[in-house]
Amino acid sequence: MREAFGEWFDVPAGYLNTASIGIPSSAVADAVAAAVADWRVGAARPPDFDRHVAAARAGWARLVGVPADTVASGASVSQLVGLVAASVPDGTRVVTVANEFTSVTFPFAAQEKRGVTVREVAAGELSAAAAGADLVAVSVVQSADGAIADVAALRDRGTRVLLDVTQAVGWLPLSLGWADWVVGGSYKWLAAPRGAAWLAVRPDAPELVPQAANWYATTDPWDGVYGLPLRLAAGARGLDLSPVWFAQLGAAVATSWFAGLDLAAVRAHCAGLADTVRTNLGQPALGSAIVSLDLTPDQAKRLADAGVVGSLRAGRTRLSFHLYNTEDDVERVLDAVTTRS
Repeated sequence: MREAFGEWFDVPAGYLNTASIGIPSSAVADAVAAAVADWRVGAARPPDFDRHVAAARAGWARLVGVPADTVASGASVSQLVGLVAASVPDGTRVVTVANEFTSVTFPFAAQEKRGVTVREVAAGELSAAAAGADLVAVSVVQSADGAIADVAALRDRGTRVLLDVTQAVGWLPLSLGWADWVVGGSYKWLAAPRGAAWLAVRPDAPELVPQAANWYATTDPWDGVYGLPLRLAAGARGLDLSPVWFAQLGAAVATSWFAGLDLAAVRAHCAGLADTVRTNLGQPALGSAIVSLDLTPDQAKRLADAGVVGSLRAGRTRLSFHLYNTEDDVERVLDAVTTRS
């Protein structure tokens, strides 16, 4: 067990794969386990999960820097981006960065028959390219290599902006109330179960069509599950998806805890460990919690033999440092991939 920022994590030494799947705190894991135990013996009551949906929504909103009543609750990033993509006008011109994660780009590319186009540009060209586009869709932190987008440069461009914070929220301080749409998932840096996601909608953003309109998006979900007419809740709540209960419960515990942390200190810890690896391997410090390494087959084998768990992304080894990682994890990496005396 490792203690980090006042919480305990049963994370093994060398686990550097949070960018794929985060390790839950004991509090999160215990809460989910208790809920499964209740379900197993018929003690679960569906309405009891509503408070967890609300708590997870509020916690994520605090982490992103938006009002909770502007946040819709869903199950995956692509599902929520899809609401935006299906609602933009015919012929919308979307710009993104090259090799952006497909959950951000595919929902727009799937609208090709309506004349929606998606253009990829180099990261350094994104702000300038925004002037010739109707919408910018980009991750705040890139999944493949941890590159941090200059989102501040997009703020006053006069172009609609959609930001994916999945690889950022939980370690990077954020204040994104200015963006038209902000979307993120639960199971990476928030270390919650997979199956919860959120979409913040700025009040003056174009109205979204509730493509997945359902009983849970009504004003009173438990008293309006049958019959017409359509009666969705006002605002972002009218975009809600019926919740994945255990994911929302775990997310409620996780987001509430993360929202109470000093995220500047969390970033300093996570990015500090990652930058130590980078600088020792001749790379510049980037201030990102994700490291991308071009390793030889022998180096990759030594890394695996040392018990380091990472991922292969875009042909490179991706390592990701979270608040439960320590200098020991850094030493494992450097000992494995260098010939230090």
